[in-house]
Amino acid sequence: MTASHAPEGDDYSATVLGSHWFSGPPAPAEAVAPDRVEGSVLRFGPGVTAAMPAPFPLEAAVAAAPAPRRRGAGLRRYTLAAVVLAAVLAYLGWQRFGPGIEVRDVAVTTDPAGPACDATADVVAVVGTNGRPGTLTYRWIRSDGTKSEELTERVPRGQNEARLHLLWTFQGTGNYQAKAELQLLSPAQRTASVNFTYRCSR
Repeated sequence: MTASHAPEGDDYSATVLGSHWFSGPPAPAEAVAPDRVEGSVLRFGPGVTAAMPAPFPLEAAVAAAPAPRRRGAGLRRYTLAAVVLAAVLAYLGWQRFGPGIEVRDVAVTTDPAGPACDATADVVAVVGTNGRPGTLTYRWIRSDGTKSEELTERVPRGQNEARLHLLWTFQGTGNYQAKAELQLLSPAQRTASVNFTYRCSR
């Protein structure tokens, strides 16, 4: 078995071959700049392994840094959001804690012909409001000397009027001049009435 000989005149060795396969051919000495590593160690020469690059190269950090935002645009965005939020909160607060129900007008009506014999008159009071939610407190007073207890009517939001009914039943023959009066007690004191005649001759 004939041993292989390295070519004469070449600076050849297994060590250099290994370095060539893993690290590539050595660069000329004048083309290699010193590598800076952490600390104060400087490495020179073609046989020195290149230092690992820093985890975050300066160029990459500069390229990845976001462009500075214009301060004025950010302030305008936040100001607009704050104004919208304040408007929404003000509206909700006004809806919940704003002015309550107010009475605009009161009117009482019934059939002008009056009820028939042994029939019931439907007397209706229409209370106009401002559309706010609230409770009306009232009573009916009749001309025969009777008076109802205090009654209440809950008015929901958005309803601009409430209808309050009095059912007055008549019996017997004859004529009777009747009067029904609504006394509104709260949220404001108002009165309204209507006159009608009960006639029954059989």
